Amino acid sequence: MNLLVIGKGGREHALVWKLRQSPRAGKVFCAPGNAGTAAEGATNVAIDHTETDKLNRFCAREQIGLVVIGPEDPLAAGLADYLRDKGFRVFGPSKEAARIEGSKVFAKELMRHADVPTADFQVFDHPGPARTYVETRDYPVVVKADGLAAGKGVVVCKDNTEAMQAVRRIMTEEEFGRTAGRKIVIEKKLDGEELSVLALVSGRTILPLPACQDHKAVNDGDKGPNTGGMGAYCPAPAATPKLMAEFERDVFVPVVHAMKRARYPFQGVLYAGMMLTNQGSRVLEFNARFGDPETQPVLMRLKTDLLDLLEAVADERLHEFENKVEWDPRPAVCVVLCSGGYPGKYDNGKEITGVAEADALPGVKVFHAGTKTDDKGRVVTDGGRVLGVTALGSDLAAAKARAYEAVKLIRFAGMHYRTDIADKALKVKPVAAPVEPPKLPAKFRRPGGDKPATS
Repeated sequence: MNLLVIGKGGREHALVWKLRQSPRAGKVFCAPGNAGTAAEGATNVAIDHTETDKLNRFCAREQIGLVVIGPEDPLAAGLADYLRDKGFRVFGPSKEAARIEGSKVFAKELMRHADVPTADFQVFDHPGPARTYVETRDYPVVVKADGLAAGKGVVVCKDNTEAMQAVRRIMTEEEFGRTAGRKIVIEKKLDGEELSVLALVSGRTILPLPACQDHKAVNDGDKGPNTGGMGAYCPAPAATPKLMAEFERDVFVPVVHAMKRARYPFQGVLYAGMMLTNQGSRVLEFNARFGDPETQPVLMRLKTDLLDLLEAVADERLHEFENKVEWDPRPAVCVVLCSGGYPGKYDNGKEITGVAEADALPGVKVFHAGTKTDDKGRVVTDGGRVLGVTALGSDLAAAKARAYEAVKLIRFAGMHYRTDIADKALKVKPVAAPVEPPKLPAKFRRPGGDKPATS
């Protein structure tokens, strides 16, 4: 089967790498791809996701059996619908369903409707009332741009002054774009430990993947502005089996059911960003696709054929894989290497060295994100997040050590990265076991106990 992966980031390199391992994979193409996808033996195709007619003609010419859409932008623009209408099988949700990521307002109102636990919030379409609301809060808030902003449209504010600045940046200065900042969500800031919980969803079947922990802030200790993600590890010890069952029952089932009942059923990867508070678990946001960088450690551990899984989602046969997905028992850690200045302005075209040496270490895979090959044949930087150095280890500490061992072999001008990926799970102070939050209030709970997660 010939395959086409849409996108050019670290997530897409990981998808290409894993799909290429399938014995059923024929030619694998990536549009537009990066230096890493080309190195995997995939063919990069210089077509943007907005060039829908070109994609249609390409898929027909190359007899593409499955299109896998990686990033959020083409999903929000309706590329999955367009290609399905042309007769191609697609892994990824419809435009209507992708609103769960494309609009923070839509997602929060959906959660309210489905009785899914989330932070208290208000929606504003004008900066005046938003400022008044902020002034009347006696607790810290988070200000979110409604639309897509490459993972940077969420401003966590420590006081009202910062919240006022965030309203101005998003709505008045349109820092994240006119469309993204047309509306904002202001919600109560939650404190606790974050988890990324991804699930394959198709028809009536919800298949959760092992939970990860992402690191959004640019600097160690979760300091500095938010980014698209500075690193991740999988599995996250805080996600106990009991907690995962609660997420399935109290988050995924009601949301998937509500979307299907409203006639925009979800098909693809539904990603819930969770916060474990001392009042129980709360949903921070939803994404409508594989996370980046979470995909890198998740796919490092996946032993089941990825093509089989994605095809089953597209064909609504995912129920065939319930309790049958195999995982490497070793944990994985991914460290993201960034261009100087990221998440602000940065320069491209910096030569990258040492990737082959890092890749040669046992249990290590370097996934390319913002890279390209220049006219001299050199691999150079071509984005803010450049590489995702991912490693397996006998335990989390060993995986972290191996990942940073590989990081030290790589060089490019301005390179920066966090040095504390996975430290939240490797606390210096002795911890007997991950502390589970209290059960959710009764109004948020669903009847049925631990029945299979069907919507």
